[in-house]
Amino acid sequence: MNSQLSVNESSSNKRKRYHRLSSQIVWRFCLFTVFLSATYGMISFILMYTLEDSFIEKGLQQEASYLISGYGSTGQWPAPRRSNLSLHFTKKTFPDEIQQKAIDEPARKEFYGEEGRHYHVILLENYEDVFLVAEVSDDLLVRPIRGGVIQFLAVSGLIVTVIACLIAWLVGRKTAKPLMQLADLVDGVAPEHVPERFAQQYPNNEVGILATTLEQAFVRISKAIERERCFTRDVSHELRTPLAVIKNAVEVYKAKQEKENPDNVSSTNSSSSASGARNASRARNASRVSSVDGMLPIERIAEAAETMEKTVTTLLMLAREEHTEEHKTGAKSSVALMPLIEQSIIAHSTLLDGKALEVHIDDSCFQSVVCHEGMLKVLLDNLLSNAFQYTTEGEVNITFKGDALIITDSGPGIDSDISDEVTKPAVKGSQSTGFGFGLAIVSRLCEHQGWQLKVDSLESNTGTSISVTLGKK
Repeated sequence: MNSQLSVNESSSNKRKRYHRLSSQIVWRFCLFTVFLSATYGMISFILMYTLEDSFIEKGLQQEASYLISGYGSTGQWPAPRRSNLSLHFTKKTFPDEIQQKAIDEPARKEFYGEEGRHYHVILLENYEDVFLVAEVSDDLLVRPIRGGVIQFLAVSGLIVTVIACLIAWLVGRKTAKPLMQLADLVDGVAPEHVPERFAQQYPNNEVGILATTLEQAFVRISKAIERERCFTRDVSHELRTPLAVIKNAVEVYKAKQEKENPDNVSSTNSSSSASGARNASRARNASRVSSVDGMLPIERIAEAAETMEKTVTTLLMLAREEHTEEHKTGAKSSVALMPLIEQSIIAHSTLLDGKALEVHIDDSCFQSVVCHEGMLKVLLDNLLSNAFQYTTEGEVNITFKGDALIITDSGPGIDSDISDEVTKPAVKGSQSTGFGFGLAIVSRLCEHQGWQLKVDSLESNTGTSISVTLGKK
């Protein structure tokens, strides 16, 4: 299985695009206005047609009442009083253009004829076969001016929409302004630099609630940062003091030994130096690295104290979140890579005891890199100690290709269920005996220094390859 992680992956992502709240208010308000105008226009049309038909129907009912009254008085049907009205005793006498329609649709009362003619038909009350037919094209009021009405409604709807958009723009600006001010106030500002009680300047509405919530959150964050600063300050003092005592005690002991046995100390130092060089040479030539037994205990104590002091300084720098350019570049210098690799191998050589494991350092590691020496030392210690601890046989290869330091081992690889989160704190594999903070520290170091970290689990869990792009001198 292949897994690839990068601590700088988020920096390559494009910044999320935001939509202005005021624009959203304007568009929604305008769309609502258009919908409302169209609905109002439709209702107006229906109302006008309904009123027109009701007036025509009312006139026909009055005429029908006159005809029924005349028939009741004389026994004969009088002639309609208007020339556009006609009385029929069967549908077969209807005008030709509506006759068939009236027969096919007996319940229909309104018919459209040719050349714009329009007919209304009513059945006289209590008379089953007596019909009053009216050609009402000259009485229509709405249909002749339909085009003008549509144009008027469209123009008026457009004017109303423009006015609504203007009002929405003003409302949107007024609504979004305090939100933009709040965003500008808190954007990119350290929590301890945010003005106190800034929520009071915002209106007593949802914006004010948001400002109050942010203010309370910043207060809690500021207090947490202050507690962390106090903690790191106290830890720095409490850790460095015993380290200084150890180093002073070692120096006093070495000075005393040199005064009492100058010849023995000189030979011991020579033996110790030769032993260190011998171990480094063995590592470079891919021989098996054993424990450092040529070094006196006092020398190992001194070296461990110095290493611990550098490690404490590096970790405290990370804990204080010193991410300014001054802290990132101020302590950087040109550092030879090979001696640091050799020191880390020798320091963790006890992890190789009893293992059929070879350590290969490629000649490409004779490079100088511009970095913080303590940061690079902590990174190498974590990566090499992991490789030595979890690889029982095979080899560990260390190369420098391009600008990247690559450490490859033949260990069990990374469990597939944690491959995507292996650099997070407290995440560890099934074979891990630690607390799962080694790669998390490496990840933070890389993020702090702008290095790129990639972790690959090789095919069929045959090992792990870790690449850190440093940038050589």
